[in-house]
Amino acid sequence: MDPVELFHQVAATVPAYGRFLAEHQVDPAQVVTFEDFARLPMTTKDTYTRRHPLPDLCRNGVIGDMIAVSSGSTGVPSFWPRSAADERVIADRFEEVLGGSFGARERRTLAVVCFALGTWVGGLFTVACCRHLAERGLPITVVAPGTDRREIARVLPELAPYFEQVVLLGYPPFLKNVVDTEDLPWASWDVKLVTAGEVFSEEWRTLVAERAGIADPVRGIASLYGTADAGVLGNETPLSVELRRFLSARPGTARELFGESRLPTLVQYDPEVRFFEEHEGTLLFSGDNGVPLVRYHIADDGGVIPYEELLGFVRRHGFEPREDGPRRPFVYVFGRSHFTVSYYGANIYPENIAIGLEQPGVSERVTGKFVLEAAEDERRDRHLTVTVELMPGEKPSEETAQAVGASILAQLLRLNSEFAAYVPVPRQAPFVRLREAGDPEYFPPGAKHRYTR
Repeated sequence: MDPVELFHQVAATVPAYGRFLAEHQVDPAQVVTFEDFARLPMTTKDTYTRRHPLPDLCRNGVIGDMIAVSSGSTGVPSFWPRSAADERVIADRFEEVLGGSFGARERRTLAVVCFALGTWVGGLFTVACCRHLAERGLPITVVAPGTDRREIARVLPELAPYFEQVVLLGYPPFLKNVVDTEDLPWASWDVKLVTAGEVFSEEWRTLVAERAGIADPVRGIASLYGTADAGVLGNETPLSVELRRFLSARPGTARELFGESRLPTLVQYDPEVRFFEEHEGTLLFSGDNGVPLVRYHIADDGGVIPYEELLGFVRRHGFEPREDGPRRPFVYVFGRSHFTVSYYGANIYPENIAIGLEQPGVSERVTGKFVLEAAEDERRDRHLTVTVELMPGEKPSEETAQAVGASILAQLLRLNSEFAAYVPVPRQAPFVRLREAGDPEYFPPGAKHRYTR
């Protein structure tokens, strides 16, 4: 993608962007080089999309043929027009995962969409992209039970035997919960998973692969990096998964590369259709969508790494990947920083806690969902508190609470150097509260889960 060319197209055809440039005294004719482009003011929800009527954000002031709604995880939901042309571009990312990693070009595949349906961005958009793949000739059939667990359990036994493999698409904790709690012959259906919306650990990938009978976690579970603003921006490839698994086992090497004690999602993206920039440890992107966006600040912590740079880095650390992968740049994305908890000056990330719950001896008893808080007691002393959801049928016990607490602490000390250095030893052990599955206060069924309070 030529970002300068995109800029001129958007400036000429999108009414809101023309007004935005006028407000910032930018003359489009003066934007000629990439250096000119890189000096353009960033756009954000607050400075751009929320300040203009929806039609004015679209090309020629015309709303597209479909509207999706963001989940509004940090505030008010936003509306994002879409068109069939947007879907076709993003279907390429689905084709790379399903057709490439999962072999769906040659194998009859049942795609089971387990994202929320209705106005929310994930479900219907995924259905549309999968149908585009079928239109291209891939032997894919789509069924969309959404987040209705009973419907998933009803349709799978009826339909799965007619196919060579089954691909479940949904949010990581929801898919794990379905695999854990539905007594279905997962291994006999050759299950694969496509996830989006959350960072998960490599321990999670290994654990869920074992429970779902997925023989090769590298080629059987893939994450998409997507936003409501612009659809799917990048996807895991077998190469990116292999690199991430190498880095996961070496926290010091990962910290050297990413600058943090948490492991980000690592995907590859197509620079022909998306242009990424890094700004003070966060991501900007430009792309032609239902709402064309130029230097749009999406508030995701992360960065961009060229292909040769990342391969060179891991080779210097003694790793030679088996997969060549597409020779495209990488983008890495952390969970958003406003989901962290500050405790004695150390940033505690949900990703650190999750790995503690994915260890043998603990993972069998908990679902993986939790809520992280730095809670004050009556004396105004702060305590690191983790409320953990138990597996269905499990009851709270002191033994389980101690095992969970010890596992979380061990991973915090292994992964988070700030925690080990800043938090006094007597205050390091987390206070663990166990709740039964589906607890209405902390783990209401069907809701998109938030890991911090």
